[in-house]
Amino acid sequence: MTTAPRIRANGHSVSPGRPWPMGATLTGDGVNFAVFSAHAELIELCLFSPDGRKELARLPIRDRDGDIWHIHVGGLTAGAVYGFRAFGPYDPERGHRFNPHKLLLDPYARALEGRLKWSDALMGYKIGTARGDLSYDTRDSAFAVPKAVVTDPSFGWGNDDHPRTARTDSLIYEAHVRGLTMRHPGVPQGLRGTYLGLASDAVIDHMLKLGVTAVELLPVQAFIDERFVVTRGLRNYWGYNTIGFFAPEPRYMGKGGLWEFQTMVRRLHSAGIEVILDVVYNHTGEGDQWGPTLSFRGLDNASYYRLADGGRNYVNDTGTGNTLNLTHPMVLRMVMDSLRYWVEVAHVDGFRFDLATVLGREAQGFDPNGGFFDAIRQDPVLSRVKLIAEPWDIGPGGYQLGAYPHPFQEWNDRFRDGVRRFWRGDVAMTRDLAARLLGSAERFDHSGRSAGSSINFLTSHDGFTLQDLVSFTVKRNWDNGEDNRDGHSENHSDNLGVEGPTNVPAVLAARALRKRNLLATLMLSQGVPMLLAGDEIGQTQGGNNNAYAQDNEISWINWANADQALTAFVARLAALRKAHPVLHQRRFLHARARPSDGLRDVIWRRPDGSEPSPQDWHDPAFRCLCVELRMAAEGGDPGSGAVLAVFNCGGATALRLPDTAPRWELILDTTRPELTEGPAPQEVPAQSVLLLRSRPDVPEGETP
Repeated sequence: MTTAPRIRANGHSVSPGRPWPMGATLTGDGVNFAVFSAHAELIELCLFSPDGRKELARLPIRDRDGDIWHIHVGGLTAGAVYGFRAFGPYDPERGHRFNPHKLLLDPYARALEGRLKWSDALMGYKIGTARGDLSYDTRDSAFAVPKAVVTDPSFGWGNDDHPRTARTDSLIYEAHVRGLTMRHPGVPQGLRGTYLGLASDAVIDHMLKLGVTAVELLPVQAFIDERFVVTRGLRNYWGYNTIGFFAPEPRYMGKGGLWEFQTMVRRLHSAGIEVILDVVYNHTGEGDQWGPTLSFRGLDNASYYRLADGGRNYVNDTGTGNTLNLTHPMVLRMVMDSLRYWVEVAHVDGFRFDLATVLGREAQGFDPNGGFFDAIRQDPVLSRVKLIAEPWDIGPGGYQLGAYPHPFQEWNDRFRDGVRRFWRGDVAMTRDLAARLLGSAERFDHSGRSAGSSINFLTSHDGFTLQDLVSFTVKRNWDNGEDNRDGHSENHSDNLGVEGPTNVPAVLAARALRKRNLLATLMLSQGVPMLLAGDEIGQTQGGNNNAYAQDNEISWINWANADQALTAFVARLAALRKAHPVLHQRRFLHARARPSDGLRDVIWRRPDGSEPSPQDWHDPAFRCLCVELRMAAEGGDPGSGAVLAVFNCGGATALRLPDTAPRWELILDTTRPELTEGPAPQEVPAQSVLLLRSRPDVPEGETP
């Protein structure tokens, strides 16, 4: 066995190293660097001072294994700061935008030093020239870009393990690290807005009180603030502008780096709470041809991005300027490596894929058996974690709700819109409600998928909060600086009589009841409920339904004004759902007779006890829907009992209970939120949700 020769370069001991793993890896006697570029002619490794301000050395990477450039630098340790410069053709019309004057962030960077400073020097072209992006800029950008940092990912996990909550037993809590913690009085001042703040006892106790099984965090992979946002004095709050797929976002931590994120995960796991990351692999923060050269564009633009018009312009299926090219094997490898890194090194439990249709779009269009889906489903690490798709984008054939392969779950906007419209009183929405209550089987019941495939939600980060949903009919996004043109205009919302804040008691009571009805519908439906953090305490954004740039008190949850009664009601709904397996079944219900008792697993009823006729389902006056549920005929537990749920968006009406159970007991009435159990009613109150459970035929007052 021979050892590759070492040479001295700029005072460093340099050898060829190896082409794996990608990125910067500690070796015991230095650091190995490996970076991909199919079209570069030369790549330089640039080493910087610990603060990233001074470039100390440039080391040419002379060894190449296929398209992987690699080098080993002896003596380097964790904390070393570095970047790359790539030489090659600057020919935008053929897709190439190499410019060695631009320092490039390693796509596999595990940590960042410094923040992006917006400057014209970041552009590969000269701003303001007649040739536009075909021109060439020679200013050095190193002063303005974040640098990569060599990290040691080791961590004392102890006996940490994934909670592995069954999908259908899950209650997801969508939250923002800063938004959840910045104004929480129980979070120490110095930890607010951080991963460690989210892991504080006060926040974890609140989630446990609600019955939360998984927290889904808005993007925490390193991202940048767009220039047009910064010029308006704002910041990218949501984080859907990723620049580092392996690095935790620095603004949410102190100097502990990855250790702080790992500590958060370990503490949440110890409480039985899973961590799901909202990830953005559909585009990067470099934007279109007018955007900065920060990493991917400068390393190999023609490989990393999907290009159009011969290569000069970018396919924009994301609405953000560019689209990552996951049909390229090395780009797909980067995404897969990133996902595995977060599972294996950070112990996260799953992912929600932003604009996931992009990830499955092949040359012929969206393909549920495309390269990305094949890769992730066969992967021994990733096939075991939760995978959630946002099943749409703005590209051709972009809306793909229900088309994703097992084991993907999907955000169900049909649930969101249908339930909102039913409770708003829109005409003939009862039939649609029935479909949503059974997990939207018309979309998801195929290819062996479970009823937990549907992620049901009323609200999310994108749109009105629950409080604003019942307080505004028109969005109020003026603070975003876009003249209220941004954000959705069709929100299916209702102000219940007064637009915006009010002190009118009748309006406040109607809004409170509407929220309880919406939340009860969410919790009593088959599928997996997702709750937007803050909805349980009455959080408002003042009517802003697109607060993507509002890193301030518009978005931060106002715990001081928490509606404790609403919080308690949400916690009881979650407890009811957990206590009754019939409400969160794995199998879809098809109104089939059960072998155990001959009763159908789902029976639709009118309030008079009769089953709806085909005409009833289309009758605008049919506004009170009752559904009798049992465990599924195919393999359900016959001993789990039955429930009867009633959803009434109309006036008060008489109720006749079915004789398929010896006795019915009321366990939920949204018009009486304090009620925990009581005798079966003879009337359904106006604007209400009721839940009754079957009881054995025993005398009143005796324990069955």
